[in-house]
Amino acid sequence: MTSKARVMSGRGLVEGPNFEHFRRRFFTPAEVAQHNQQEDLWVSYLGYVYNLTPLAEKYKGDLLLKPIVEVAGQDISHWFDPKTRDIRKYIDPLTGALRYRTPRGRFLHIPPELPRSDWANDFGKPWWQGSDYEVGQLSAKTRNIRIINTLTSQEHTLEVGALESMWEILHRYLPCNAHAASYTWKHEGKNLNMDFTLEENGIRDEEEDFDYLNMDGTLYTPAILLYFNDDLTEL
Repeated sequence: MTSKARVMSGRGLVEGPNFEHFRRRFFTPAEVAQHNQQEDLWVSYLGYVYNLTPLAEKYKGDLLLKPIVEVAGQDISHWFDPKTRDIRKYIDPLTGALRYRTPRGRFLHIPPELPRSDWANDFGKPWWQGSDYEVGQLSAKTRNIRIINTLTSQEHTLEVGALESMWEILHRYLPCNAHAASYTWKHEGKNLNMDFTLEENGIRDEEEDFDYLNMDGTLYTPAILLYFNDDLTEL
């Protein structure tokens, strides 16, 4: 959780982060995949998620943008050397020179194979270096959780990152219930520690157990019950 500020005003019995400045740490592959257009272009690589929409806007119409647009919404870790975090390279068998490996074709900030007068290298750092476009981490493992509002009996199933805190899961749930912070969150009768993950709260991920027993794990999804605190807070 990025913001450490805690707020109580208008939150009834629920103390938590200031959601006006809240920034999620994790995004699932399915979320990244939704941003698959040039006008809304995300990719992931080496465990992190990047919003390349500003880059696409800056170089709109440039042919060197095409290979990046083609992988919008995808994980492109295979483009990179995990040790150097740079684009993979190879030795050109004809020239013996070290070249960037670009099987989809040369893209933005990759130099041409031969010296050219029309290629400007004054762009600063290549787009894949640094954290200018970083929005968070990619959830290496996800799981489903059911959230049941005991006041309205409404139920929603969310895919969440295994390392997300309950506050981050609450933030995901806000589009389903803008008053989510006005509820006490419980599992099997026990109040959940909102700073902990599901696993740390004793809500085990039993997917491997189901696989071992050759059972369909989708038949059982743990449930969190929400109990209204009567403070009508909207975030």
